[in-house]
Amino acid sequence: MAGPGGPGRRAFFLTEEEKKNSPKITKELLLRVFSYLRPYWKQFSLVLVCIAVSSVCSLFPSILTGNIIDVLTGKNLGGWFGEGISALIRLILLSLGLHLVSNLIGVGETYLNNWIAQHISFDMRNQMYRHLQKMSQRFFTSANQGDIITRMTSDISGVESVVTGTFTSILSNTITLVVAVVAMFQKNWILALVGIAVVPLFTLPTRMAGKRRWKLAGEAQACNDEINGILNETLSVSGQLLVKLFGREKAEYTRYEEANGRMIKLNIRERMAGRWFFMLLSTLTTIGPMLLYLVGGILIMKYDSSLSVGDITVLVALLARMYGPVNSLLNIQVDWIRSMAMFTRIFEYYDMKPEIDDRPDAKELTGAKGEIVFDHVDFTYDGERMILQDINFTLHSGDCIAIVGPSGSGKSTIVNLIPRLWDATGGRVTFDGTDVRDLTLHSLRDEVGVVTQETYLFNGTIRDNLLYAKPEATEEEMIEACRKANIYDFIAKQPDGLDTMVGNRGLKLSGGEKQRISIARALLKDPALLIFDEATSALDSISEAAIQAAINPLIEQRTSILIAHRLSTILAADEILVVRDGRIVERGTHKDLVHAGGTYQELYETQFSKAMEV
Repeated sequence: MAGPGGPGRRAFFLTEEEKKNSPKITKELLLRVFSYLRPYWKQFSLVLVCIAVSSVCSLFPSILTGNIIDVLTGKNLGGWFGEGISALIRLILLSLGLHLVSNLIGVGETYLNNWIAQHISFDMRNQMYRHLQKMSQRFFTSANQGDIITRMTSDISGVESVVTGTFTSILSNTITLVVAVVAMFQKNWILALVGIAVVPLFTLPTRMAGKRRWKLAGEAQACNDEINGILNETLSVSGQLLVKLFGREKAEYTRYEEANGRMIKLNIRERMAGRWFFMLLSTLTTIGPMLLYLVGGILIMKYDSSLSVGDITVLVALLARMYGPVNSLLNIQVDWIRSMAMFTRIFEYYDMKPEIDDRPDAKELTGAKGEIVFDHVDFTYDGERMILQDINFTLHSGDCIAIVGPSGSGKSTIVNLIPRLWDATGGRVTFDGTDVRDLTLHSLRDEVGVVTQETYLFNGTIRDNLLYAKPEATEEEMIEACRKANIYDFIAKQPDGLDTMVGNRGLKLSGGEKQRISIARALLKDPALLIFDEATSALDSISEAAIQAAINPLIEQRTSILIAHRLSTILAADEILVVRDGRIVERGTHKDLVHAGGTYQELYETQFSKAMEV
């Protein structure tokens, strides 16, 4: 019998936060929850049968124990059992057989239960991942990443315990309790009432001790979170580097030691909490049997009752079997509310509508040329503050446009509207004459290659990262893309060539090497439009020169957009758009703009000319 705060530190009450946020249990919610069981209704029906049979079979050995004692005391059972040694052997064999059957059925029920739970979890994870993939950039920039991962992992994993625990626990405990009560009343109604009267007292110390341990467990969890935070901060690659550079090893060790010490004290207090309640609990669990022995003895000795010693033994055994189910059922509301809260959190994400999706009549973009038109485009993130206002320009196929401007002026937002990472809130963006919102997302994004300032490489090989753009690419195609990106010489010098590991986020490579691999990846995609979003701003002059040598031939061969802080990057553009406060305030060539006395001249004098001097 598990005491309070047993496996998983189960709490027998709701916290104030849980009470406040407990979901409203509606018919619609229940139907939606049980809809995940529908594909597995045959297996679940078999689980219910197994639970019913196993629960009944598990109680019969307790009943047969009374018959065994009666035989040992010389009572003749008659019927199939017979009498004497033969009756004893038959009872023992029957009891062992029922134990075995109950355990075998229990194994089968556990397997089926876990099979169903795992498959439901599989379905829900797939559904969640597929749904999250459709969510817009707004969702991922505003939602807490930890919350997204928690709902994908912990919440959906918790559903498994709901299926294997809460649902089946209700049925199993109910059947066990009903059969036990019926059997007790069948033996003797007086002793049955005595035994049942004691059962509620058993739950009082359980709840008191559980509440105390849950409070301490909460404090321990908070302390554990603090320790995890210290570990994540100081043992990560960047954090450990910072600790070493500032000589903070001793201070960080002291901080960790103090938190670890608090955790140890809380763990000891939690494990020692409620010992007086447990003593009371142990005492109460013996009061019931003692009362049955007392009342049963009085009935046998004073009133010459037909009650036998075996009957009293059966009643005591059945009473002990009632403690667990009663306690579970009294607290099932807590489990149920927590289970429904978990489903509600998951459903909250499921019910978020993708902000950017294919229209029902969206068409495929074929034979793309890369002609882009911004037609009086406005954009706002929140409906209040305008980020872009009346953006108008045309990028003809084969041309190159550079977009410059102060930080925060809206440059990246402009290019993000083309592959529909965001949708314009006014006006329209067209790709080869068609509004991008009328094209399928897949076909549109297939024709747009983007190289960003912050290059992201997956933890794998160079080959893996290249193939992400085109899984079916041949070795020759990858090598050609790497040559164009001015990175193949570096790769050829590596012992493993294309199979060189790049490390987590590409940390084994320099910034310039990562950036050129990113360019090669975009080229392998072979898009109609190439976008370089400040691809050289964070690099040293040598790396910038290598990347610029890669970019220059590319923009001569295909339609491209350059966003840059450095003059060398934008000189080759056919037209320069100067953006300030979300508006295009100037446009023209470098020669036209450098002496115009506007924003471009200001940028040139404060930033571009210095870059050229360097």
